[in-house]
Amino acid sequence: MNTLSYKTVSANSKTVKKEWVVIDANAEILGRLSSKIAMIIRGKHKPDFTPHVDCGDNVIVINADKVKLTGNKWTEKQYVRYTGYPGGQRFISPRDLMAKHPTAVIEKAVRGMLPKNKLGNALIKNLYVYAGNEHPHAAQSPKTIK
Repeated sequence: MNTLSYKTVSANSKTVKKEWVVIDANAEILGRLSSKIAMIIRGKHKPDFTPHVDCGDNVIVINADKVKLTGNKWTEKQYVRYTGYPGGQRFISPRDLMAKHPTAVIEKAVRGMLPKNKLGNALIKNLYVYAGNEHPHAAQSPKTIK
């Protein structure tokens, strides 16, 4: 019997084929969209997925300012950060964060769904979020995903 035909093949940085993907966030629900983006960035949709390797695709998100949240999350959900000083805990709602930095809501949601280690820090660099309909990555000829 040919034992080479059923051996598990692990991907590495040289054998991974990374693609570019465009996702339109217009009228999409934040959590559902973010989980799909995190899955594509991680590479879990590929048959040669390897957990410890960056084998996912590069994702471009357009229309990030038109994403939806359900219920009262626009006002009641809060993002927490800490300045490092005593009494320096700061809170901001998604509505205020969207007014200041429209791409941060999607970036924070996707970052929370990635591993909290060096691999996660490398994977988040494969995400490009833009508030408008235009993006500067036309040279990579990305394919569009619904």
